[in-house]
This record gives sequence, structure tokens and C-alpha cells, in this order.
Amino acid sequence: MVINIGSKFIRDGEILGIFDLDSTTVSKITRDFLTKAEKSGRVQTLSQEIPRTFVLSDEKVILTPVSVQTLGKRILPSNEK
Repeated sequence: MVINIGSKFIRDGEILGIFDLDSTTVSKITRDFLTKAEKSGRVQTLSQEIPRTFVLSDEKVILTPVSVQTLGKRILPSNEK
């Protein structure tokens, strides 16, 4: 299955987690993780809009303006891509 996370499709097997930025960045641990990922070049931003969600994959942290709720509705079987 694939999920459209904005301007990009990603296989659901590559996704480790989908997180709301407003609620998760309250934690210093999450903020530190995102800062380290950005410094190491692992952060990919999909839009110039304010990101609402980050998608954690094996290799990247992808920032998207699409909400967690909307991403949940976008899960598609691979043959429908």
C-alpha cells in the first residue's frame, strides 16, 4: 500500500510513524530529535506551507502540511496508485 503524503507517495512499509507537529514538539526529546535530523540532512520538506505533520521513515523525516487525520484517509492499495 502507498500513502500520498502531499506531493509525494511513500510505501506504508517504509513509514515508521506519522506525528502531529503541534502535539509532539511539546517534548524536548522530539525537538532534539528533529534538530539532529535537520543538521544531518535527513529532513525533507514537501511544501513552503507551514508543516503540520512529520512522517518518519527508515531514512528521512518528511515534513508535510497535510494533517495526520487526512494522511490516515489517504492510505491507498498499491495497485490504485
